[in-house]
This record gives sequence, C-alpha cells and structure tokens, in this order.
Amino acid sequence: MGELLIRPRHNQPAATAPAVAATSATSATNAVATRTGSTPRLMGDPGPLGRFGDYGGRYVPESLIGACREVEDAFRDAWADPAFRNQLAGLLATYVGRPTPLTPALRLSAELGITLLLKREDLAHTGSHKINNVLGQALLAKRMGRTRLIAETGAGQHGVATATAAALFGLEATVFMGERDIERQALNVFRMRMLGAEVVPVRSGSRTLKDATSEAMRHWVGAVNDAHYCMGSVLGPMPYPWMVREFQRVIGDEARRQCATELRAAVPDYVVACVGGGSNAAGTFAGFVDTSARLIGVEAEGGAGATAGRLGVLHGVRSMFLQDDDGQVREAHSIAAGLDYPGIGPEHVHLRDLGRATYVTVGDAEVVEAAVRLARTEGIIAALESAHAVAWVLGADLPAGSTVLLTLSGRGDKDISALRELL
Repeated sequence: MGELLIRPRHNQPAATAPAVAATSATSATNAVATRTGSTPRLMGDPGPLGRFGDYGGRYVPESLIGACREVEDAFRDAWADPAFRNQLAGLLATYVGRPTPLTPALRLSAELGITLLLKREDLAHTGSHKINNVLGQALLAKRMGRTRLIAETGAGQHGVATATAAALFGLEATVFMGERDIERQALNVFRMRMLGAEVVPVRSGSRTLKDATSEAMRHWVGAVNDAHYCMGSVLGPMPYPWMVREFQRVIGDEARRQCATELRAAVPDYVVACVGGGSNAAGTFAGFVDTSARLIGVEAEGGAGATAGRLGVLHGVRSMFLQDDDGQVREAHSIAAGLDYPGIGPEHVHLRDLGRATYVTVGDAEVVEAAVRLARTEGIIAALESAHAVAWVLGADLPAGSTVLLTLSGRGDKDISALRELL
C-alpha cells in the first residue's frame, strides 16, 4: 500500500486521485450555505466534502472511505449532543485544568514596548494543548464502541496525551513514532510507556513525524473495526481537519473572553501561534477569525508548508507540501520535532489565500535564543515549538503599544536535553 499518500505534481489537479469527489471547494461551501440558509463563514463547517476553499477533501484508499465517513457521522452526532459536549467540558475543567491562564509577560513587554499576553497551554494536564483534542476523540471512540486508540506523534506530546486518555478511559493505545524522534524525545517515550501505551518505532524514510503518520494510517486500515485513529493535528482526510479544530477551539474561545477582560480594546492587534500541522494555531485563530486581529502562524524555516509548499496530496488531504519538481515530498527539518512535518493543514492554506492569516518562518538559532530569553525574563521554559512564535514576536519590530496574544502551546521539559547540548 506504500505510504498511504498520493503525490500529484503541483500543477496537476488532485481530482485525478481516487476516492475523492470532484466538486469544487467553492461549490461545496455554497451548497452547505444553501441547505442551511446561512452565509458561509470562515472556520465553520466545511460540509460533507470537507473542503476549505481549494483544499481538504478525503483522499484515501477505498478501504478507509467507510471508516472516515463513520468517524464523521459519529462526530456530527456527538457534537450536536449536549450530553457529549457537557461531558467533554467537565473533563476539560476537572481533569485538564481549563481554563488555562492568560499570563501577561511583563518584563518582555516592557523590553519590547508592547503588551504581550501568553495563553498558557503549557499548564494544561500533560503539558500541552494536545490533551484538548485527544479527550474529545477518546470520548468519541468510546461512543463508537472502539476499544483502542491509534496515534502518530513527533515531539511526543500527542502521544503522551493519547496514552493519558487511553489510561483514563480503559482503552489500549498504540503510538507510532519516528526512530529519530524517539531518540530526541526520550522523556516523552518513557511517559507514554509508563501510561501503558505501546510505542512503535518507525524506521522508514526520514524517521520523523511524516513517516509515523504513514505507518499509523496503514495500521488503521487493518484495525478499523476495533480501533479509532486519533489524528493529532488539523491534517488527514475529512473529518479530521475540522474535528480537531473544533476540539481545539476551546483555546481561542477562552482567550477571546480573557482578552475582553484584560485589554481596553477587547481584541489584541496580533494573535500569534506556531504552526506545524497547525492544531494549536487553528484552535486559537477560530476564536478571533471574525475580529480585527491579525492572525500570524509561525512555521519552522525547514518545514514551511504554507510559505514554501506546493499543492499536492499527502496522508489523505489536499494541501501544501514541500515537494521537488517531480512532486516527491521533500524531507522537512526543524529543531522542534512537533514542527518537523513537510506540510500544513488545509484550512490554514485557505486562510492564507484569503489574506486572513499570514504565515512566516523563523530559523533554529532564533528559536533557541527565544526560548532562553523567555526563560530568563518570565521564568517560563517553553517547548521549542512554542518558541517559534516567541521568536517571531522578538524579531518582528511591532509598532509601539501593540497588543499581542501568543499561544504557548507546550512546556519545555521534553526539550531540556536538546537545549542543554545546544547551549
């Protein structure tokens, strides 16, 4: 079956791939609007085709079409069920510790001449935003009668969250992780195994997140009757980009309410988040997409799907991916394992095309400097993924008096060994 990816040349229509309806994205959006009598809105329901503008869709083998549709139907049913929403909200409050604080970065703000507010997802249980999505999918899996969770992970935070939810609900967990990432994220590997998860090393390709995702999806093909694939980002076939964004929307909704209290203008001038696949950014942006705030997604310089990618299909979704002239996916690089992915979620590309969000890159050296500076000015050791967003703020030369909301997506415990070697 290969890598469960289809890679058309960037100048070829992805509709040539099998198992995907050819209806245009705009038509799909308008069709949904016509049925509901509403006006299409950004970061809403992408409709049954799962299209965000020209991106998204469901590009998977026939053996997974039924499974994806079953997940979509189950999610639509659950998301419309107040009992499901209340159960998830209760877990987010009593187990995860939500709402997470909005912390003013006082010293850094003074140095930069701005007001910088940090949305503290690093303080959520397990140490990152990943738990928001995983608890939602784990509840959905139980609702569907599944007994096992399958997941991919790069930095290990999604794997830890999956192992945590599996332990909480009495499910089995199988986590696929690139061999290279296992080496640089040894602490999180131990955490997953301590929680009872099976961690499967992936030795193919670049031995990072892309290859772990391929192996996880391949494994799902043979386990659809008893396992739920718990995608960790706003990637993959419909309904995953939409479903994961909706589970992460809690970040943006909370931050919107908190900013209304903290800021005189109620809405910040800039909303900033790091982007790999882009789930923490999507969740944050969802709370501000209908405001005047400028949305800034910060990618790794060596893994920049939005800024350097070409149109193609990978892991079941039509989006922008790093490719060579023959349409072959190029290897990504980032000092942060969670951003070491050669593409970006389809909704982010749609936001970029509309001019609603801007995507920028920072390099590894800037990221390390940002992590150190945040630690020494605010006493917060951020994950290297989150430090990408900090690095952009430090180097952006923002207008004096600007207000900035930055989602600190994870804590830096997992990166201490790498930082110790680098410093």
